[in-house]
Amino acid sequence: MSIDRFVLAFAGAMILLSLLLGIYISHYWFWFTAFVGANLFQSAFTGFCPLALILKAMGVRPGAAF
Repeated sequence: MSIDRFVLAFAGAMILLSLLLGIYISHYWFWFTAFVGANLFQSAFTGFCPLALILKAMGVRPGAAF
C-alpha cells in the first residue's frame, strides 16, 4: 500500500470513528472530524501531511501525491 492510499484510508477511518463518537459519546468529537477535514483540505493545496512524513520515515512506499 502506498503512502497516498494509507493517508486516505486513515483519514477516512478517523472521520468515521469521530462521527460515531460524536453521535454516541459527546458532540465535542465533531471538532476532531473538522480537524481531520481541514488537514485533508490544506494538504490538497500545500502537499504537506504530517502522517505522510511519518510513513515515509517508516519506509512505506511513496505514491504520486506524497
